[in-house]
Amino acid sequence: MKIAIIGAGAMGSLYGGLLAEGGQEVLLVDVWQEHVDTINQWGLSMEGVNGHRTIKNIKATTNPSYAEAMDLVIVFVKSTITHIAVSQHKKLCDNNTTVLTLQNGLGNIEKIMETIDKKNIIAGTTAQGCTLLAPGKINHAGVGDTYIGELDGTTSPRIKEIHKAFTAGGLKTNISNNVLGLIWGKLLVNVGINALTAITNLRNGQLVEFEETEELLELAVEEALAVAMARGIELPYGDPVAHTKKICRATALNKSSMLQDLLNKRKTEIAMINGAVVTEGEKLGVKTPVNKVLTNLITVLEKNQ
Repeated sequence: MKIAIIGAGAMGSLYGGLLAEGGQEVLLVDVWQEHVDTINQWGLSMEGVNGHRTIKNIKATTNPSYAEAMDLVIVFVKSTITHIAVSQHKKLCDNNTTVLTLQNGLGNIEKIMETIDKKNIIAGTTAQGCTLLAPGKINHAGVGDTYIGELDGTTSPRIKEIHKAFTAGGLKTNISNNVLGLIWGKLLVNVGINALTAITNLRNGQLVEFEETEELLELAVEEALAVAMARGIELPYGDPVAHTKKICRATALNKSSMLQDLLNKRKTEIAMINGAVVTEGEKLGVKTPVNKVLTNLITVLEKNQ
């Protein structure tokens, strides 16, 4: 299978590397020239849970205009630039190309639909953990399941083919008939963790060590749950608040991606996480004051960098 990955940061590089190891023809697309050059010259260096090795049967580029249409395009850029990234690289797609988003937050499917026909789009979530250590070097920090699915919940031949390719690369993958529920399920966890850790400079586990942050986590997640219920979303777990606290404890030492973004003076994905809850709530008549406060505070911190 010919696969392009738009956004070869930590997660994009991880999936690209593992898929290449599994025998797929992989092209990483990223704006970081040094990262791209290192991979092309020396290969992708991967260390972590599955040992240290260098993956050499992989290509990278900052300009894929020469490339032919792919069988599969995986979008791993920040949600804030989804539309720009996909539209700039639409030559990677033709009528037979499947585009998969494994990004965080809400709205990515709709942004991809501005360029790609809805019938060519599938979605999913990932619980893999990875960090980018240096140009051409990543640390596979944690193994987790990948879920992929058609937007209409069917089990199509292409989903089965992609599942096979992912599994061949060592990615434990499940086909879901409720992928939108999974996306919302992951969103609620991010709603409870990301903004609070970024504002307080706390690690994930510390959120449940202080009664004040634990209460705010509960309120933010409960608001998001009310919005999800109003949308008719079927979540993949029973108690979102308990589930989010469980994730806090399981990833206790982690610095959330939003906290890392602020520390590195990068734009966050607040608009697609807590901000998306606020936006959806306004559409549905569901009040979300805590998420509004968290969104505004993160926005001010971004502006003040």
